[in-house]
Amino acid sequence: QVQLVESGGGLVQAGGSLRLSCTASGSIFSINAMGWYRQAPGKQRELVARIASGASTRYADSVKGRFTISRDNAKNTVYLQMDSLKPEDTAVYYCNADVVTVISSWPYDYWGQGTQVTVSS
Repeated sequence: QVQLVESGGGLVQAGGSLRLSCTASGSIFSINAMGWYRQAPGKQRELVARIASGASTRYADSVKGRFTISRDNAKNTVYLQMDSLKPEDTAVYYCNADVVTVISSWPYDYWGQGTQVTVSS
């Protein structure tokens, strides 16, 4: 019904920048919040940043001041600009969206397949 496709991951040196994108497609009626989560090896998945449909944002303390989340509602796309990257930011980054489809009357969580971000020291 709904697919989330991420792009923009890769290998970068510490202090560098990357920009992740995630586009939702399918039987979408509306999208509420969108966000990014990450999971490092041996650790639980954690929230990185989240943005509501009204554009209010929330960040993990570890990324405040370095990462910026934004969205383009016309394109059903959410972005994560990551600056001043650190080795501890290395993880698989997952896109998440709270979507109401054309055949359901309540929202459901959808996830992307994940994109690897590796920060070398």
